[in-house]
Amino acid sequence: MKIIKIMAVAAFCLTVVSCGNMNNVLSAISNGSVTNAIASVIGLDKVSASNLIGTWQYKGPGCAFTSENLLAKAGGEVAAGQIEEKLLPYYQQVNLSSSNTTITFTEDGKFSSKIAGTPFSGTYTFDVATQQIKLKGLLFSVNCYAKKEVGGISILFEAKKLLTVLQTMSALSGNANLQTIGELSKKYDGVRIGFDMQK
Repeated sequence: MKIIKIMAVAAFCLTVVSCGNMNNVLSAISNGSVTNAIASVIGLDKVSASNLIGTWQYKGPGCAFTSENLLAKAGGEVAAGQIEEKLLPYYQQVNLSSSNTTITFTEDGKFSSKIAGTPFSGTYTFDVATQQIKLKGLLFSVNCYAKKEVGGISILFEAKKLLTVLQTMSALSGNANLQTIGELSKKYDGVRIGFDMQK
């Protein structure tokens, strides 16, 4: 039984490490838990309502698989680390930075945010069970998801929803480059992508 468990750990490590998500896996394995390794890639470790409160600043591209099955099927092509690497040049092209891409959540259910300097604000609700954040603004509403990260959180969208958000932001700001990220997001059906954030 022990040999089977060791083989399962080794197979999982080889799969995910070869996919470019080495840091998350090595961190989890060093803590002795394969479950933690999977959780770090698909976001099983939940954000609490109180964790969400505060101002979060852009750190880099974020990504999570929506299930262990999708992670397993992804193989070496679209592992979380590789997706983030592919997104990075597009994010750099629109000059996303910690100063122009932020989101603030308050205890009274309000939020204010900027994506590449374009403001979006309104009210929000947070479902701890599903980690879904419903953002409701004056011009449009969108659902996103929180994912716990070491030293912060990720704000992630279903790939098609991110396309909608960025097209809207592009129209509001006149920054056509925002659409390039949205177009790239079409390739990642079943994967949530967005932004790694830190305080």
